[in-house]
Amino acid sequence: MRNVNNIVGRFAPSPTGPLHFGSLVAALASFLDTRANQGTWLLRIEDLDPPRESESAPAKIMKQLHSFGMDWDAPPMFQSTRLDAYSEALARLSEAGHTFLCTCTRKATRGVYPGTCRDKQHTDQASAIRVLTTATSIHFDDQILGPRAYNMEQEIGDFIIKRKDGLFAYQLAVVVDDHFQQVNRIVRGSDLLDSTPRQIFLNRCLNYPSPSFAHFPVVLGDDGQKLSKQAHAAPVTSEDSATVLATALKALGQRPVDRNPIGKMLDQAIRQWALDQIPRQLTIPNRDL
Repeated sequence: MRNVNNIVGRFAPSPTGPLHFGSLVAALASFLDTRANQGTWLLRIEDLDPPRESESAPAKIMKQLHSFGMDWDAPPMFQSTRLDAYSEALARLSEAGHTFLCTCTRKATRGVYPGTCRDKQHTDQASAIRVLTTATSIHFDDQILGPRAYNMEQEIGDFIIKRKDGLFAYQLAVVVDDHFQQVNRIVRGSDLLDSTPRQIFLNRCLNYPSPSFAHFPVVLGDDGQKLSKQAHAAPVTSEDSATVLATALKALGQRPVDRNPIGKMLDQAIRQWALDQIPRQLTIPNRDL
């Protein structure tokens, strides 16, 4: 059991391909924040969607992290080994009346889910499973963006935690694993900001404590869209790792570091780490870096 006062952070990529610059920034932000707080940094591979995944991606991701000097403090966790834990959490939620079956198509439920299947008592086991939200407000103090508040029923809606195809959804798996691994500090991109009230709501339903959250601006490509593997963002390489690292630090609003071997650059970046210097905005164009 870890010391309850110890900061535990994590980087949790999906293995759909190697890391691109945006995902390297995400890894770096979590790594530096955890190391600056003398914490434990974990690596989790979120391999819950086999049709989208690449078999070689986990090894490539780990090699990339190593090449940029980021080493984790425990064996990597693979979500594909945790299905029993997700089933158990889902059973707890269902027994407590927090879920319902839903046969709606994605097209029919764009935007906030209107509660179509809430009272229909479906028995079709091929249905998706949604969490039943309430009109409660979720408040949290984002350590970069400041106070946030969401009305779960009006702004978020009932959300899926198990898909029609039988795969567990991200929201449930991440909450169960963060609790299991005692993650108490999450530093991640603003593209996941709207996931935070969902995860806090699930934590409450499961009687789990919620971690603290900090959301940094995501890097946009030349087309104005978030850098992503789906948009074929180029993988980062260690060919000019010092320049890539310096640019990633700039994206996070950090002071420049001296050009040295990667390990020394990271050591200086850890000493200089300042969460309050990260821009309080949702996105940053790559042309500004």
